[in-house]
Amino acid sequence: METLLNKIVLVVGGTGGIGAETCKLLHQSGAKVYVTGRNAETLNTICNSIGIPVKNRFVIDLKNTDSIHLMVEEIQSMTGAPIDILINAAGIGIIKSFESLSIQEFKDSLDVNLIGAFSLIQAVLPKMKEQKKGLIINIPGVLGKTPMAGAAAYAASKYGLNGMLKSLREELKRTEIRITNIYMGGVDSPFWDNIDLKVQRDKMIAVKEAAKSIWFLCQQPSSAVVSEMVIQPFNHQAI
Repeated sequence: METLLNKIVLVVGGTGGIGAETCKLLHQSGAKVYVTGRNAETLNTICNSIGIPVKNRFVIDLKNTDSIHLMVEEIQSMTGAPIDILINAAGIGIIKSFESLSIQEFKDSLDVNLIGAFSLIQAVLPKMKEQKKGLIINIPGVLGKTPMAGAAAYAASKYGLNGMLKSLREELKRTEIRITNIYMGGVDSPFWDNIDLKVQRDKMIAVKEAAKSIWFLCQQPSSAVVSEMVIQPFNHQAI
């Protein structure tokens, strides 16, 4: 396993349940953690509790491509080095019937979950190529592999993310830049707080366990890559 000590790690979506717990584990392991979130107050509260410096925090909207590139440039300027690991834990989930979906909700899903990921990777990739190594972790979730009723917009964005990353992996296969996709089943996170769907949250994956899987994958040996990891609640049928 590779050490995380002094590794430069960018966690996008660090104010969500999984992202916040991941930041904590990385910080405790000695990584130099940079965190983004959409809400400044929430971002500061979480980072203060972990001990992440103010200069390492960025309020970012993934729909704003320019701000993404400026953030990455600022991090690279501060550190004088490329980002070693990009973890994209951000996303929006709109779960409702196909007929009740608005075109704006569909576009928002694509803008954040797919195009936002595209912009992030485009921003970090040039410097990763210069140092000839790096790790990019995304979380398409099981809905990036298997459809669910009421998840047309969400699944469309995650299937697109899945296809984009697999295509990029082919472009990068002669480099040491690794791409890992994590397909998580139901995680008991704030994702479900505003979704009108009957679910058994007590039977879902605990946020801390989900974060541990990401933390573990950040330490995969440089001689190999975990291309995909599937994590499901015990009572669900695995893919």
